[in-house]
Amino acid sequence: VVGKPFSIISFFSHRWMFGWMGCRWYGWAGFFFGCGSLITMTAVSLDRYLKICHLSYGTWLKRHHAFICLAIIWAYATFWATVPFAGVGSYAPEPFGTSCTLDWWLAQASVAGQAFILSILFFCLLFPTAVIVFSYVKIILKVKSSTKEVAHYDTRIQNSHILEMKLTKVAMLICAGFLIAWIPYAVVSVWSAFGQPDSVPIQFSVVPTLLAKSAAMYNPIIYQVIDCKFACCRSGGLKTLEKKTSVNKSRMYTISAHRDSTAMNETQLEV
Repeated sequence: VVGKPFSIISFFSHRWMFGWMGCRWYGWAGFFFGCGSLITMTAVSLDRYLKICHLSYGTWLKRHHAFICLAIIWAYATFWATVPFAGVGSYAPEPFGTSCTLDWWLAQASVAGQAFILSILFFCLLFPTAVIVFSYVKIILKVKSSTKEVAHYDTRIQNSHILEMKLTKVAMLICAGFLIAWIPYAVVSVWSAFGQPDSVPIQFSVVPTLLAKSAAMYNPIIYQVIDCKFACCRSGGLKTLEKKTSVNKSRMYTISAHRDSTAMNETQLEV
């Protein structure tokens, strides 16, 4: 909503149509929402890690903690997206000229530019990605070691464990889709920043950019596919439950005692 109309109009016009201020806005919006999405998924992976691997911390997390976490996430994204406006970095047109992004080429100009680009790469890509990978690797190892233990618990604990694992799978798919979309763009950007000037062919630089921008459409698809599977499971489970309930409610057993006899007579009443 805040970015695509600019780029679509520019694509059809074969050049950027909205001037310098529009370029800075488009670059800021792309970086802000991209960074916010990645940090959000980092927080989700940590939540899954605590829920699965450290139950004491997992049960401590409540709804208001999630709201606090969201406020911190978007404040973090706002900080890094706004830093270029302070003169440390900048936003500039992409090589193909129809959209704008961080000025990765600052690394070619000065040591300060290199420090800025390296900071962005570490705090907005490498560190969050490392946390995501760490969280899900630990979850996979924990699940492998605890599957047999959970089998001995009662039904409620088993159901809770199954639900947590389904939520974890959804989160893993979302994180994987986001990283697959953005890592090629990050590689090309680093190549542009620290490689030889004009070493990235313009035609080649378009593909990672479009792949990165396609990340916005993966989450609805993942949610829809997973939700359909859950719905099938739930509908099947409900039908089974209804059958069992109807059988249980169709008969009622009463036990009566008579004074003249110590034997207990069991009477079956059909309802």
